[in-house]
Amino acid sequence: GLGVSTEGSAVPEMSRVLEEHPVVASVKDDEDFRAVLRSDCAVVFLLYGSLLTIEQQVAELKRHGKAVLVNVDLLEGFGGREVVVEYLRQRTAADGVLSSKAHMVRAAREAGMHAVHRFFLIDSLSYRNLARQVRLSRADSVEILPGCMPRVIGWVVADIEVPLIAGGLVCDREDVFAALKAGAAAVASSNHEVWEM
Repeated sequence: GLGVSTEGSAVPEMSRVLEEHPVVASVKDDEDFRAVLRSDCAVVFLLYGSLLTIEQQVAELKRHGKAVLVNVDLLEGFGGREVVVEYLRQRTAADGVLSSKAHMVRAAREAGMHAVHRFFLIDSLSYRNLARQVRLSRADSVEILPGCMPRVIGWVVADIEVPLIAGGLVCDREDVFAALKAGAAAVASSNHEVWEM
């Protein structure tokens, strides 16, 4: 699993893990969950679950040696409040949290979990607001979606000081290499063939 440094941030450890394993498995349903247990992917972004299932899901992934980051925006039964981060910290062995909400990212960071701020880059306004939002959230890493835009990846990498993960619509080997060449530290994909790279 990912260690937490004495400064309360898992950045150096996660940076090393991503450097060694730059393909992250995005797990969105039970079929993906079963497949990722058989995969060599070391890092999992868990994009589904509920109050009733999350403890068991994280425990099973950890038993299979995975680093697990939970998307708190997509968990059913929690309502987008900071208490979900504390719940995950106390009741699971999750290594980190993903969220598109700055307050949730900040709560994860303060709880000593790796905090990934997700951004959906749909236009120039969303791009221009990104660096300021990262400063506010104090994210350990940033995930941009869609991740199949090498030019935009380069722009964002130049604007932020934390590792960038390219996620969403990363469909094949060419997308992976283009994102990494543009400066992404890692790519996140739900495509099982990409996981096997």
